[in-house]
Amino acid sequence: MKAPIGIFDSGIGGLSLLPAISELLPQENLIYLADQAFAPYGQKTESAILKRTQQICDQLVKMECKLIVVACNTVTTQVIDQLRAEFTLPFVGIEPAIKPAAQQSKNKIIGVLATQGTLQSTLYKQSAFRYAAACKIVEKPGTGLVDHIEKGDLQSRDLCRLVEQSLRPMIDEGIDTLILGCTHYPLIRSLIEEFLPKEIQIIDNSHSVAKQLQRKLVEQCLETTTTEPGQITYYSTARHHHMDVFVNQSIDYLPL
Repeated sequence: MKAPIGIFDSGIGGLSLLPAISELLPQENLIYLADQAFAPYGQKTESAILKRTQQICDQLVKMECKLIVVACNTVTTQVIDQLRAEFTLPFVGIEPAIKPAAQQSKNKIIGVLATQGTLQSTLYKQSAFRYAAACKIVEKPGTGLVDHIEKGDLQSRDLCRLVEQSLRPMIDEGIDTLILGCTHYPLIRSLIEEFLPKEIQIIDNSHSVAKQLQRKLVEQCLETTTTEPGQITYYSTARHHHMDVFVNQSIDYLPL
């Protein structure tokens, strides 16, 4: 059996990465673990996030994963260095796509929609300073969005109101580029587009993460050499969840 790649998020947000990963690496087995019993991570303390993600990584190691993708901006920006120091297998993280946004923005006014934890993190601030010092960055925490998405609510009136409240200040500031700085947000991309002027481009980094994953597999000599299609196995730490709104196959319950 091919050793799998472990992918985890606080919930279903990391599912937004799977199409790009599966397209680029169709032969790899994937394990997706949604920590819905502990979601959302964005409002948790750093110490609580670290303790919980150590448990998650321990579980993925027991499942004989060869590499772990941290499919959560909050975890990447706050504790991925500690996880790398503790575990021997390689990690691939995800963070807001500041660099490509700065490169592609024409008027150099960029909007960042992310969790409060991501926006306050040192890694995010360092990336903004390094890659977008010449840009005006308009930040907005997507308060309440993750909760709605986790419930499978993608079109309700309350969600629409929250999306509009999140986007309006950035639109009013004249952004021409919007970074979706949480993996949950691409799952409601079509709704977000309804509230954005057509000239504003949306950036998420799912394809960049897939390419980085491919590079890391090659670098560590971990890539699968067979051409047999890979399989995806899904787990949730919550007995009651709404993953089946997004995943058309069985989802195993994994209490942690």
